[in-house]
Amino acid sequence: MAMEQITVKGMRCQHCVKSVTQALEALDGIGKVKVDLASGVAMYETSKPVDKATVRKAITDVGFEVVNT
Repeated sequence: MAMEQITVKGMRCQHCVKSVTQALEALDGIGKVKVDLASGVAMYETSKPVDKATVRKAITDVGFEVVNT
């Protein structure tokens, strides 16, 4: 298992954090998601390789911008 992180722009409240968390947890191979509102960083554990484009799309689909991958 590997820990990954991604920076998310546009989160303003705990509802935003929950949306990003749920979007990431819905992806096959991702678990233990932790999203920090203050830093805008989402950390997650992968149990198998997960394409960064898939992660980026999951976040943008719920209305946020990915700053880096």
